[in-house]
This record gives sequence, structure tokens and C-alpha cells, in this order.
Amino acid sequence: MYESYYGFAENPFTLTPDPKYLFRSESHANAIELLQYAVERRDGFVVVTGDLGTGKTTLCRALLQKVDRKTVTALLLNPFLPEEDLLYAILQDLGVMSLGEEWRAMRRPSTQELVSTLRDFLLSLVPLGARAVLMVDEAHNLPRPILEQIRLLSNFETDNEKLLQIFLFGQLELQPLLRSPELRQLDQRVSIRYQLKPLAEDEVGGYVSHRLAIAKAARSVEFTPTALRVVHDYSGGVPRLVNLLCDRALLGGSQVQATRIDQDLVIAAAEGLELKPLARSQRSILGRFLGRLRG
Repeated sequence: MYESYYGFAENPFTLTPDPKYLFRSESHANAIELLQYAVERRDGFVVVTGDLGTGKTTLCRALLQKVDRKTVTALLLNPFLPEEDLLYAILQDLGVMSLGEEWRAMRRPSTQELVSTLRDFLLSLVPLGARAVLMVDEAHNLPRPILEQIRLLSNFETDNEKLLQIFLFGQLELQPLLRSPELRQLDQRVSIRYQLKPLAEDEVGGYVSHRLAIAKAARSVEFTPTALRVVHDYSGGVPRLVNLLCDRALLGGSQVQATRIDQDLVIAAAEGLELKPLARSQRSILGRFLGRLRG
């Protein structure tokens, strides 16, 4: 593979949501700062949306690394859990494990017992000056009963602060879902909404250089300015598509022993991925291609 040819310590354009690769584009920098502010301010509900491949999961994991020691977190990655399993998962990820394990061994606890255990734990954080944050990824896939259960968890509060902050990360359809009549009460509790944007054309070069630098190539490798413009033309600035194009272009570059990745290598990569240059009006339909990749 090309990693050995260029001497990369790791794949610079992996599709896994590694937070060290988070590039602070204008949109992503604003998002991380807003989320940190929301944690500090103890906002109850925060919703972050974005199209497929725009970096929501990476952003979520980056935020986990930035919270202080007085912030305990739970990250839910599986949106299809039954109600009781959802509460188990929250308790486990928050570190409230012993009681849950006892119950699993003896009998299945009721939902009320699980809720009471969670509430007791959250109340125990108050005298310590600590706080708890629940982050839910792929929240657009949450069934309405689970969203309602999450709303009920937001009722945990003292006279002056929320006991559990809830951050929902999801695709663009999460917003209309929350605005449905059945979820009106939850939607009214959202204090911050933010939509992640794709990379602007002048941000693609910085994004690519950032990932190349982190992967630490032993051999100098760069994308030409023209190649970077072509990357944006074919990807629409969606980070996941940028990664796919650059990964395939580097593979082609290693085969011809090129350390400068030019537009021809990027175009060949795009053709191999069956991508077409996107007009600005077409960039909102990337979901179909990205959906195939997820499947």
C-alpha cells in the first residue's frame, strides 16, 4: 500500500473518526467552541446536525477529549437500543456499573429503578461541583419513544441547574424529526442548534496538509494547488469524500512513484470512485453516494 512508499506512520485519510485528525475549519472551530461553551454553561439540550460525512462523529469524540476532570460523560453510538438497555448503557458509560451488574445477575430491574439510580448518581455530583453530559450520535435514527425517554431524563434538575446535559448529533433530518408534533416538548427545550458545513474551497488545502502532517510521512508528499481545487470540485468539501479522493490519489501516486499529487491523479481517483464534478447546486445530494458507502 502507499503508506509504506511514502513512509506514513498511519493512513492519513482513514475514514475512522479519530479526534486527533479534527481540522478546525471555520464551521468545525465554531462548533467545538460552541459545544465547550454549552458544557461550561450547563445547557440542557444541544443539537448538532450535518450532512453525511461532514465530521459529526469526529467532532463528538474531540469534545470528549476536551472536557475537564469534573465532567463525566456518556457516549451512545447505538440508536436502536430498547428503553431499558438505553438506561443501562448510560449508567455503564457514566461509570455507575456495580449496581447494574448486580441487577443483571439477580433480576431485571424496572425502568423506574434504573431512572432512580441515574438520578441518585447525578445528585451525588452536585456537592463535588461536577457535571454529567450525555452525547448521542446518530440521533436521527432514534425511535420516538427513546427520544421521549431522553426528554424525560432532562427533567433531572436542582433549583438552579440541570443535572444531565444532553447533546444530540445527527443528520439533517434530525431537525424536522424534532419539530414533529409528538416531540414538540423536546424541541422546545433545545437551547443551542448548530449545523456543520462542508469545507470551503480555500480550506481543503489546510485540511489535506493537516492530515498529512499528523500521519508523519518519511518522504515529502504534497498535493498541487490545482489538484486541491479538483478535490473540492469532486467532493463538494465533504471531509469523508475528500478523504476517499486523497486516499485513492495517493495510491495512484505511489504506483507511478510521484511525490507531487497533481490534478490528473485526483481525476483518475474520482473516476475510480465514480464521482462527477459537482456544481454548487448539486452539493446537497451527496447523501446518496455517502449512504452507499455506509451501507
